[in-house]
Amino acid sequence: MITKPAELVAAIQRLSVRGAPALGVAGALGVALILRNGERENWSIPDIEREILTLKSARPTAVNLAWGVNEVTPLVPKGATEVLLRALEIAAEDGASCRAMGRLGAEFLINKLGNRKLRILTHCNTGALATTEWGTALGVVQELHSRGLIEEVFADETRPLLQGARLTAWELQESGIPYRILPDGAAASALFSGLIDAVLIGADRIAKNGDSANKIGSLGVAVAAKQVGVPFLVVAPESTVDRSITTGSEIEIEFRSDEEVTRFAGVQTAPPGSRAYNPAFDVTPARYIAAVVTDKSVYEVSSGASL
Repeated sequence: MITKPAELVAAIQRLSVRGAPALGVAGALGVALILRNGERENWSIPDIEREILTLKSARPTAVNLAWGVNEVTPLVPKGATEVLLRALEIAAEDGASCRAMGRLGAEFLINKLGNRKLRILTHCNTGALATTEWGTALGVVQELHSRGLIEEVFADETRPLLQGARLTAWELQESGIPYRILPDGAAASALFSGLIDAVLIGADRIAKNGDSANKIGSLGVAVAAKQVGVPFLVVAPESTVDRSITTGSEIEIEFRSDEEVTRFAGVQTAPPGSRAYNPAFDVTPARYIAAVVTDKSVYEVSSGASL
């Protein structure tokens, strides 16, 4: 159980709490947690402001964390209870948002590809484990499955932390959706072999022009999908769209520790002293994205439409 703000920040940074919508809710709830601790320990206003800033900046690429904090910050003078009530509203709103994305994304693919069973490629985890319920990109899969329109899901394992193999595969299995796990390096081969009808990913921040930051490896999948004419969809709530930035070049990319690459399950797998290039995210330019699907609209950004 998390009872201290520092514990929440640590959980976010080690990815125990992850996924853009879940981070937004965690940010809002975290402010309430900070105020509760401040009341109990008689923190000063600067102490509280410092704790809120630390929480807000725990994952620099993921805009939803800061968005969740910002949503409740105006209520801070009214106390922890008012902040908590708004945070719980945000959590409820996320559930409705995910359902809306599922419907919009499913309708887009049906209109584009026909009312038939589809083979979908995913990258990272975008289901209920990354939100409060249902999911973003995986929510589209769930919606298609409910209509009998999923033949199979190909889930990228998503190195180095294997969110696809550990989390997405589990969610698909629990939902009774046919799936296969494939190495990240096999995604382009699957696309060029004609095994994939559409690619669905989430996002951690989307620029005004549609450039989208997502889990590392997304860009390579997008380039391959574009080459073979397979629609590549980014599915994320409107809160993930950062209209304060024009293009993806303005998105700060988080780099993680070398040990995530040079070790596996705590065991050294690379020569001692090896250095790693380990960005947590990459940015997919809008020209490779057929559409950005949010809970409000479908933006066909590859044609030049802005969000």
